Amino acid sequence: MKKIVFVISFLVAIVACTTDDASINSSNNNTNNNTSANQQTTGSSANDLLSDATYTSMLIELVYVEGFEPTQTAINNFVAFLEARTFKPNGITVETRAIASPGNSPYTTTEIRAIEDANRTAYNTENQIAVWAFFADGASANNTSSGVVLGTAYRNTSFVIYEETIHGYSDSALEPNRSVLETTVITHEFGHVLGLTNLGTDLQSDHEDATHPKHCNEEDCLMYWSAETGDGIANLISGGSAPQLDAQCIADLQANGGK
Repeated sequence: MKKIVFVISFLVAIVACTTDDASINSSNNNTNNNTSANQQTTGSSANDLLSDATYTSMLIELVYVEGFEPTQTAINNFVAFLEARTFKPNGITVETRAIASPGNSPYTTTEIRAIEDANRTAYNTENQIAVWAFFADGASANNTSSGVVLGTAYRNTSFVIYEETIHGYSDSALEPNRSVLETTVITHEFGHVLGLTNLGTDLQSDHEDATHPKHCNEEDCLMYWSAETGDGIANLISGGSAPQLDAQCIADLQANGGK
């Protein structure tokens, strides 16, 4: 296991993100060894993640199938995103490890939850909130002939990145840099975990896309639902860098305890 300590669901072109509000019928309390607190609906722990009112530190348990580890640049960018938007004075810790392939691609969200349940080891403690990030070796079962899913935020502290699919859409001629694409998908999905847009973090202005709910209507925002065309990747990831949250999404997070 590698440990790095830092103190302190996206549509690209024909690529879709999804959010899955999978709730478990259990109380959302935060005692040691209580897994139910980390098995609630997407966005419901936004304030706990953003503020230091209850949790003063954050642990990211980043698990990947062997051969599908995200780039270190993308991990660093993810932590920088968290540092910029959350109050965690006792630090943000990333623990990474590999697991063998579950061998059942394409993956349904139910199968992704089962992989988490079988492999997750980090849950909320008294002062630390835990997040599960899984990088899969296969595609989403929700892929269609017109779009493929790159990531899904499916619980209050859980998201999956379909890393094999990202490999197929990056680092070749006319395709985005892999680290940039990974950064975009990771931070977009975690934006949903943080309750964006109108997914547990209340709107401070009218900027939810009526056509694509739970996404921002500003085309340059990280939380924008990109056009479903082959040119969309280049349009959204311009200048070789991942898109950022716009002022309206930042205002939403700040009103819910974030920076």
